[in-house]
Amino acid sequence: MSRLPISVIILTYNEEVNIGDCLRSVIDWAGEVFVVDSGSTDGTLSIAAEYNVQIAAHPFETHARQWIWALHNIDLRYEWVLGLDADQRVTPELREELRQLFSTYHDTLSNIDGLYVKRRQIFRGSWIRHGGYYPKYLLKFFRHHQVIIDEQDLMDHHFYVSGKTAQLQHDILEDNRKEQSIAFWTEKHNRYAVLHAKEELKRRCSQHTWPLRAALFGTPDQQVIWLKQRWDHLPLYVRPFIYFFLRYFILLGFLDGKQGFIFHFLQGFWYRLLVDIHLDDALQQSRTSN
Repeated sequence: MSRLPISVIILTYNEEVNIGDCLRSVIDWAGEVFVVDSGSTDGTLSIAAEYNVQIAAHPFETHARQWIWALHNIDLRYEWVLGLDADQRVTPELREELRQLFSTYHDTLSNIDGLYVKRRQIFRGSWIRHGGYYPKYLLKFFRHHQVIIDEQDLMDHHFYVSGKTAQLQHDILEDNRKEQSIAFWTEKHNRYAVLHAKEELKRRCSQHTWPLRAALFGTPDQQVIWLKQRWDHLPLYVRPFIYFFLRYFILLGFLDGKQGFIFHFLQGFWYRLLVDIHLDDALQQSRTSN
């Protein structure tokens, strides 16, 4: 099977339940594969070594800074990069779409800097199809000299390009097997809520500039930025109710069944409420100190 001129980079930390499936989804067709690990103490690195991939180590600060380090310090053979988390997998349909795309490179990709794919979110074994959660377009393929990573992202990371983008038709699967444990999921989102509140506080204090122009009818990332700017102006404690009602009832999240209810309620309401509590506390402290 011929390999495509794509460098795959995967971030890991204690991902022994995820990394095998992730690597199997790319190892047969990607030109090269790198694992960037931040101190795993489980079997992650031994599993990665079985696939003969290149492994780098770097201490973790934030997702954004980890990606910045990886893209500036790994000697990449190819211009195009696929950036993955360990719980993501390339579907066979997406793999074949990429083969067709790169076989007509000069006609299809010569003036493109980034490619969006559809994320198919799996939660505790169930596909979250509704509630506005599918299709969710993520920019995962990019020319590494053109990518922009917002270092102000504390909770997560986003890849941006200022040039022309295109949307692929098939999916990346996201299925974090560690989240079978609700205790793991809630503990992780407790941490994320603190970081999320810090991000929004910076935006409210005009200390955060977006890497792209917000636009309701722009690229998927421009649309997300536009929506976040409106979200920031909604009243605290009210907006989690609005968001959950929209997702679960208007956007048909109730069709996702029992696991869908758990996901939409926890991610769409409980988590957003935690963010508002942390943000409200931070705003009160700021007013008191002033």
